[in-house]
Amino acid sequence: MIPATASPAADIVIPDGVSLTVDSILSIARDPSRQIELTPEIRQRVIASRQLLDKFVDSGRIIYGVTTSVGGFVNWLVPPSHAEETQNNIMRSVQSNCGPHLDDHYVRAAMLARINSLGRGYSAISIENLDKYVAMYNNGVLPCIPEKGSLGTSGDLGPLACIGLVGTGQWRAKYEGEIMPGAEALKKAGIKPMKLSYKEGLALINGTSVMTAVAACLVAESKSLIKAYTLASCMSLEVHKAKIMPFHPAAHRQKPHPGQGKIAECIYKTLGDSKMIVQDEEIEQWLGKLASDQPTGLDEQIEDVYSLRATPQILGPVVDTTLFVQQTVETEVNSSNDNPLIVVEDGEAVHNANFHGQYISNAMDQLAIVLVNMCNLSDRRNNRLLHPKLNGNLPPFLVKENAGVRMGLMGGQFLATSLTAEIRQMCMPMSIQSLPSTGDFQDHVSFGLVAARRTRDILDNARHILAFELICACQAADLRGIDQLSSATRELHGMVRQRVPYLDHDEPTTDYIESIAAMFANGDFLQAVPQEVDAYNW
Repeated sequence: MIPATASPAADIVIPDGVSLTVDSILSIARDPSRQIELTPEIRQRVIASRQLLDKFVDSGRIIYGVTTSVGGFVNWLVPPSHAEETQNNIMRSVQSNCGPHLDDHYVRAAMLARINSLGRGYSAISIENLDKYVAMYNNGVLPCIPEKGSLGTSGDLGPLACIGLVGTGQWRAKYEGEIMPGAEALKKAGIKPMKLSYKEGLALINGTSVMTAVAACLVAESKSLIKAYTLASCMSLEVHKAKIMPFHPAAHRQKPHPGQGKIAECIYKTLGDSKMIVQDEEIEQWLGKLASDQPTGLDEQIEDVYSLRATPQILGPVVDTTLFVQQTVETEVNSSNDNPLIVVEDGEAVHNANFHGQYISNAMDQLAIVLVNMCNLSDRRNNRLLHPKLNGNLPPFLVKENAGVRMGLMGGQFLATSLTAEIRQMCMPMSIQSLPSTGDFQDHVSFGLVAARRTRDILDNARHILAFELICACQAADLRGIDQLSSATRELHGMVRQRVPYLDHDEPTTDYIESIAAMFANGDFLQAVPQEVDAYNW
């Protein structure tokens, strides 16, 4: 079996149902040239599941969504002769989403996730219709998915219905950059519309594939941001003239949280050749010379403030939580998450609630919280760098030339602080917001896609907050002397200076902040991460 993360040709993806990762999903979704291929083994699993369901129907079994209606009409029996009409109506009725359309890479990720789940062989979709689903993906037929309105309980019914409806020649899709009726998009792509039988509409929509796909992309993007910010933190520590000893491995062996250890190791090893970071013995010797037989107050102190010294203890939970969230998302995406499941090995139709999105909702809430906490740290560092009484003899607001006439980076702090406040209030958990729906049949709902969308917006704001800190750190590094930086942070400084000059005059900073935020989003700064420091590789 060839996993989704490896294939004979780089552009072929085998959705084997077990090996998709957050990183592979993001990479595949960003590359429209990648093609999905169903192996004979996948095809046989799908066919066997459908054949078993056909036997159940022929024997007269009563199975939810097959020979009954669904949702609030669960107590209605529906004979197989009404299957096509019923399955189409299921999709039409739940497709009620509104708002902006999800970005194209999220749509591709959602389609990939659904194909991965259906190909596991427990959903009883016909192989003919799964082939058409794959053909839609491979030919670039991207259903339009309005992003608002999913309860996330019987899965992402509305969003997945947008895909299913296009597959049957309904709704709207983007094809070759143009939005058009679904039937027209299929025709131009040379794909015949699906014809649904019992269970197939439900198989297309009854799962967590949209929330999970968005979550997977966000986790991969967050990992990239956290690693880049760890390197940026090293420069911030340098220009703050922070002391290196709090990052010595001796301390972190005594509190062995994995993330804390990784962050401390990254900082300690990255700054190993820094001439700007302060060695504790220097301060200890200097303070010792000033000691007397009377208590003495000094401007210097033996330990730094928490936003510097406690960086591993603050960013460590960010790493550990993100890795936990990654595990949750990868388990979900490699699952069969619809109802009922037609389990060939047990010879049974299993009514269940695998479509419930609570795992993804919880995971996205946790990711949102740690991203916000990372930005809380950044906000405090920004304030210290700009504050004339806190920035260690740097000029106020990092203005060396023509201070008072110039305002320097004062205005940029407005943005960073505003965004920090905004994402803090966005952090109210969605996973606890359950409201009953569907005649109290869906009486506990997850709002998993809402949680993912909210985390997406937090992540975007976070990039801008961290971008401002990096701009400030580079400005301070120029003032202190970039020749004193470590080799890794000097390379990072050079990358920033390709986009943002040293500011010896006042000008709008919006474009500069947007540019550095985009570099965070693209993972550009990971090029400056020292490869010899294994702790960055998580």
